[in-house]
Amino acid sequence: MEYTILILLLPLLSFLGLGLLGTKLRPFVSGCIGSVVLAAVAALSYTAAVQYFTGARVDGVYEPWTVMNFTWLGFTDALHIDLGILLDPISVMMLVVISTVSLMVHVYSLGYMKGEVGFQRYYAFLSLFTFSMLGLVVATNIFQMYIFWELVGVSSYLLIGFYYTKPEAIAASKKAFIVTRFADMFFLIGILLLSYFTQTFNFEAITTSAAGNGSIFAGAAGKTFMGCSVMAWAMALIFIGGAGKSAMFPLHIWLPDAMEGPTPVSALIHAATMVVAGVYLVARLFPVYYFQTPEVLVGIAVVGAFTSLFAAVIACVQTDIKRVLAFSTISQIGFMMVALGVSGYGGHHGLGYMASMFHLFTHAMFKALLFLGAGAIIHAVHSNEMSHMGGLRKQLPITHITFLIACLAIAGIPPFSGFFSKDEILTAAFMFSPVMGWVMTFIAALTAFYMFRLYFRIFWGNPAEHEHEPHEAPATMTTPLIILAAITCVAGFIPFGKFVSSDSAEYIIHLETTVAITSVVIACISIGIATWFYRRQNPIPGKLESSMKGLHTAAYHRFYIDEVYQFITHKIIFGGICSGIAWFDRHVVDGSLNGLAAVTQRLSLAIRGLQSGQLQWYAYVFLIGTLALTLLIVFC
Repeated sequence: MEYTILILLLPLLSFLGLGLLGTKLRPFVSGCIGSVVLAAVAALSYTAAVQYFTGARVDGVYEPWTVMNFTWLGFTDALHIDLGILLDPISVMMLVVISTVSLMVHVYSLGYMKGEVGFQRYYAFLSLFTFSMLGLVVATNIFQMYIFWELVGVSSYLLIGFYYTKPEAIAASKKAFIVTRFADMFFLIGILLLSYFTQTFNFEAITTSAAGNGSIFAGAAGKTFMGCSVMAWAMALIFIGGAGKSAMFPLHIWLPDAMEGPTPVSALIHAATMVVAGVYLVARLFPVYYFQTPEVLVGIAVVGAFTSLFAAVIACVQTDIKRVLAFSTISQIGFMMVALGVSGYGGHHGLGYMASMFHLFTHAMFKALLFLGAGAIIHAVHSNEMSHMGGLRKQLPITHITFLIACLAIAGIPPFSGFFSKDEILTAAFMFSPVMGWVMTFIAALTAFYMFRLYFRIFWGNPAEHEHEPHEAPATMTTPLIILAAITCVAGFIPFGKFVSSDSAEYIIHLETTVAITSVVIACISIGIATWFYRRQNPIPGKLESSMKGLHTAAYHRFYIDEVYQFITHKIIFGGICSGIAWFDRHVVDGSLNGLAAVTQRLSLAIRGLQSGQLQWYAYVFLIGTLALTLLIVFC
């Protein structure tokens, strides 16, 4: 398995090569190099997955493989930072997801980004992001993960701000960078707390002990802060870092604005990779959350459910297709967090864990398909607004069919993949609490509604007027759509529980018939309402909007969360607290130093006459001083 190091090295070399030599190559050649490299990475990832899942089981359990690991920084014999590659069920699954979606984005971008200034730079940034994300998921320890975690943040900043001449793109990239760095500060504090008491950064040591006798956590026993255990604080702080990356409320504000980046970037970052990093983090440390800090796990479920509902309501009224998909992503990530939060450990009790990872896998494919389909639509009509679309099913037949497949999948309609993973999440939620189950079912109904609202407003209704007749995208763009659509059709039939489970043992998935039928019926009702409202011109949506104008306006403006942040940062922090600190700095600190300098200058001017350069004067002063010193000695 030593070849797995190439999975990291190849995109890194692609980044360095394209970054240093890209301008000397033709744009298309640069794109082809990046795509070929990712094809090789994908092939290596599939090979690693096949080899792992066919040979890693011992006594019915998949054992983790540490392919390589060497000490980078040593603090004590026990506490040291290593760099290595860890293969286990969830890391191998993530390798497949990241490499597949990244490859599709690379190929798709050959057509979508054709003619763009900075084409070579774009592919260099894609390679850097892919390298960072791959390094994150195979990390052997939490500090190595943190290093790549920050690299993901930097590379996403570069990709979101690719159109750096647009003020909106600059603002969006800075917003994403600042918000995620704020969350990462808490993540780092949590890492330091966890490592201080456990004396290790190693994932395997931490999780094995948590699921076993918990001896590694003995140092934290009985230690509390503000009524909560130190470990609860540590794991809550680590979750805040994950919540920032995964755009959980209230750290979600960066994701919708990040749509200012190129649409393929949205598919890569906001569908399949970066935004699921928080989910992956919680899954990686799940035994610690479940056995050591179960109260934090409940909090994760509550945050996930609220975020999912909040984002789904907003998505129902947005008119920009990329923003609808952005809030849809936030809502679906909330589903994954809820599944982890309500999960137990082992066997059927660990259904939520398996369901979360299953939904991560299926969602990556159909949400990437939705974003890339949106890119094809934007490419055809040169607008993100639904009002500039309509009746496009005839002009864009391939995009229409593949987009419909993705909508059916995310709505939870069988036999598409989203049905199977979402059904398992709903089952786990009902096992935890009927209230949680019905809340998530309602959110699933909203999902079906707003996705088919989007579908009908794009492909049905009256066609909008365009300067140029819309036409289907080139083969470089439609081929990834077809491949992702095919995966979406069959991925639900993968016996996912045989490969990924909370305790790495085989778990046979069984559909809960009552939950499945209920969710499908409710989804069909939601689709029926969306069809009634938006398939043809209908006055009812306008009347509903007028009757609930306050709620509609608030939801359209994202419940003014961004304005609240603006008020807090600009009025309170910058205008209030920081302005007072700035005044103190300018007038007290700087004033004190400037006053000292002025006094010194005046004193020097007053005494400079003592340095006249005249020998007679120096002799006179010397004699006077000697006399004064003599008198002092005699009389004192």
